[in-house]
Amino acid sequence: MDAFQTYFVDVIKHQYADFDGRARRREYWMYVLFNILVLVAFQIVIGILGVVSDSLALLGSLAYIVVSLGLLVPSIAVAVRRLHDTNKTGWLILIGLIPLAGLVLLYFFVIEGDAGPNDYGPDPKGFEDDLAAGF
Repeated sequence: MDAFQTYFVDVIKHQYADFDGRARRREYWMYVLFNILVLVAFQIVIGILGVVSDSLALLGSLAYIVVSLGLLVPSIAVAVRRLHDTNKTGWLILIGLIPLAGLVLLYFFVIEGDAGPNDYGPDPKGFEDDLAAGF
């Protein structure tokens, strides 16, 4: 549960609409994982509520829409920060709107970020001291 707190709740609470800075691969992919788990859990609950009552399923669906919309901004923000970690502009996220071109975006999310500081801030892994020392 510590990973859930660190990579999902903290991103939502402290970096909700923070498009500045950099996000490590671990931060991005753990956020994506927990985001999917939360939304799948909502869908399971909605399915169970649908068996019980149609009106409960409707309320669950409305709650799902609200949660999905609430998670949209932090999802975009962490993706932009992930692009910044690879020294790419956040506007590249718009590539995801083009069919099949989103694979390029997936590649940018998978590659390792720049070691040391780049145009978007210091290395989130904190290796600046190692680079300065010549390691």
